[in-house]
Amino acid sequence: MSSYVPPGKKEAGLEDSGAQVHRIRITLTSRNVKNLEKVCADLKKGAVDKKLAVSGPVRLPTKKLRVTTRKAPSGEGTNTWDCFEMRIHKRLIDLHAPSDVVKQITSISIEPGVEVDVTINDR
Repeated sequence: MSSYVPPGKKEAGLEDSGAQVHRIRITLTSRNVKNLEKVCADLKKGAVDKKLAVSGPVRLPTKKLRVTTRKAPSGEGTNTWDCFEMRIHKRLIDLHAPSDVVKQITSISIEPGVEVDVTINDR
């Protein structure tokens, strides 16, 4: 996932900032692919402009939620069926940055229907 940085070396893109560098994972979820890809592109562009180490967006498998129902309400007649499907798309973006910089990056306008989850991993 990320490249190894020896102790004493500075993280890529962070010159002399005294802030602690965090590993941050941004998870984006949506039913609309177009809005999801736009938010991913905006986040990545903002991180690259600030010269941060970015990996992603990683496209996770799409969840397909299916509901199959009978068309005839009484059960009479031929067996005809309706099939409804909802697709949920998910993307992952990993950053190496101080938390205040991430706050600036994630303050962009988020498209409607896109859920953003930010987690900080420090190990």
